[in-house]
Amino acid sequence: MDHNVLKRVCEALPRWTPPAVDGDIPHGDMPGDKVEINEGHIAKANVIFPLLLPLAARAAEETGRAVVAVCGGSGVGKSETASLLSHYLRCAGVGAYTLSGDNYPRRIPQYNDAERLRIFRTGGMRGMLDAGVYTADAGAELRRLWAEETDAAPGEAAGREWLRVYQAAGRQALAGYLGTDREQDYDELNAIIARFRAGADRLWLKRMGRTEDERWYEEVDLSQTSVLVIEWTHGNSDLLRGVDVPILLNSTPEETRAHRRARARDGKTDSAFTTMVLEIEQQELDSCAHKAKIMISKSGEVLDYAQYRALMDKEG
Repeated sequence: MDHNVLKRVCEALPRWTPPAVDGDIPHGDMPGDKVEINEGHIAKANVIFPLLLPLAARAAEETGRAVVAVCGGSGVGKSETASLLSHYLRCAGVGAYTLSGDNYPRRIPQYNDAERLRIFRTGGMRGMLDAGVYTADAGAELRRLWAEETDAAPGEAAGREWLRVYQAAGRQALAGYLGTDREQDYDELNAIIARFRAGADRLWLKRMGRTEDERWYEEVDLSQTSVLVIEWTHGNSDLLRGVDVPILLNSTPEETRAHRRARARDGKTDSAFTTMVLEIEQQELDSCAHKAKIMISKSGEVLDYAQYRALMDKEG
């Protein structure tokens, strides 16, 4: 591998023009993921790429390799933006591979969704017990709300102090799970990043579908790859090590829910529980936002951290 390729491409940056984009550009490696690139994604990538290139070149000075993470709320366009950045790098003569962090949860989506709900409901009931508000009647009413899948709806808590306690305790328990190493296999991803940075030519990378028998590994040739681009909600987490350039795509829970609905990622995108999950994920993103090397607003503007904080406080 040519260790100077990023440096040379960076030197030519003043003459860079965005390459053509068609529907055949390589996407991330998540099986079945819907990647639909539109003009908004292209506009953001065009803003990000000139900022990214010198940061990646600086990170690759010793080994010739850099790791980039594109993070943000669910459905904000991580897959599309990461695919475009990898495409731009390849068009500039820099080998790039797009890895989806969604291949690395500890459970398949079906079981992880069930675990999220179990943690919320178990934490909620324990909170009721601790507060002394659990009664037989409240338990029966709670089971009815479970059947209706409305136990996380804030409106249901009006006039029900026990349900307010349940929702608050359940939310706290859920926040202790989402995005942590209990939910995501950071160990495996960290090992992949470490091996890539150490110069591994080939790596076995995980693939995950939506059922238990849809899990396998593929050996990927990375011998000509200089930049590993990870697209993942948790790409800026403190638990993920070895990322040189974290890129944060800004969104709000309301915007991410609209994106999920458009991509038909699941059938319950408007549920109160899904809204809670998105809000907690946004809190995680907020807590790590100060580490991002590049931040882009929903409208495609570059933000510094103070601007990001002001924008999110206003939207919150």
